[in-house]
Amino acid sequence: MMETTELDRKLRARLLLGRRVEGDRLMLGDGVLRAALDGSRPLTPGERAALQESPLTLRRLRHLADERRARARAWRGSAGLLRAADGGAALQALATDDGMWRLHFVGEGQACQVILQLAPQAAGAHAVLAQRPALRVTDGAGAVVLEGRLDGDGECEGRWPFASAPAQHFQRHGAGFKVEPCKEG
Repeated sequence: MMETTELDRKLRARLLLGRRVEGDRLMLGDGVLRAALDGSRPLTPGERAALQESPLTLRRLRHLADERRARARAWRGSAGLLRAADGGAALQALATDDGMWRLHFVGEGQACQVILQLAPQAAGAHAVLAQRPALRVTDGAGAVVLEGRLDGDGECEGRWPFASAPAQHFQRHGAGFKVEPCKEG
């Protein structure tokens, strides 16, 4: 048996998707196609035959598969750690491990501001910026450090909500932080 190459597979898919069939219509609903994609329900032999005979249904399956892959790649959150030893200087910034976010601290005491900044060169940053999501930054113990909506410049800012300075606060509360989208609803 001859082994199929990636190029062969792509050519076969293009031929199947590009065909036109007179009177073609969507033969299977989105629910059936999604269940087949996620493996929760295999297609019956009749459904597989209908899929192979209908280029329109095949194109819909491909569209749903592309949507599923895009959702799987979507940003769901980032985490970072306080890494520097306390050298006496005020903490100026923290970064997430994935390089997507920087947390800046400007000012001191009651006037301290915290600014969350999206790194424009990070993978997925363009999609996050386009959505301008509501975000929440929490410390290692789960307390809210900052909450707000990302602006058009990729930033969100607010007043530092704790009595202690940022470095001391993070050291006392797990030395970590998370940036996550707020749950809508």
